[in-house]
Amino acid sequence: MDQQNLPDEPEWLKNHNPPPGDGRGNPGWHKGMKSPNPSGRKPEFGVARTKITSMLMDNVGGILEKQIAKALEGDSGAATLVLSRIMAPLKADSERVRFHFDPALPISQQVEQVLAAIAAGAVAPDVGKQIIDAIAALSSVRANEELEQRIIQLEAKAI
Repeated sequence: MDQQNLPDEPEWLKNHNPPPGDGRGNPGWHKGMKSPNPSGRKPEFGVARTKITSMLMDNVGGILEKQIAKALEGDSGAATLVLSRIMAPLKADSERVRFHFDPALPISQQVEQVLAAIAAGAVAPDVGKQIIDAIAALSSVRANEELEQRIIQLEAKAI
C-alpha cells in the first residue's frame, strides 16, 4: 500500500509515541538495577484467598448437604451443579452394526462392502466412514509389514 491509500489516523492516535523497547514491563528497568521493592511481598499477600478456601473446606459438608437438599426440592440449578460434580458427562456412543463383511477380500472390495451396507441402510454414514478409516489404517499397517519383509529378503539376498 502506498502513502496515498493509507487510511486516516484517528484523532486520538495522532500524538501517540510508542514506548521504547519491546513493549513488555517497565522500560526504565534494566538488569542489575536496585529493586523497587527490596522487602518483597508483604506477608499478608494472598491471605484472603487462603482464608476463604479454608472456610469453604471447613464447611464443605454443610454446603454439599444444602445443595443436595435444594436439588431434591426441584431446584434445577442446584441439581445441575450437584450432578455435574458427581457424574461424568455422557459420551456419544456409536451404534453396533451387523452386515456382511469379508476381511479376506482385497482392501478395495472391503470398502465396497461397507459402501454397499451404507447404501442399503444397514450402516449409518458416519459409522461407515469410521469403518472405512479403520480399513485404511489396517491397509497402511499391512503395506508397512510387506515392505519390511521385502527389505529383509533383499538384504538376505545381498549377503
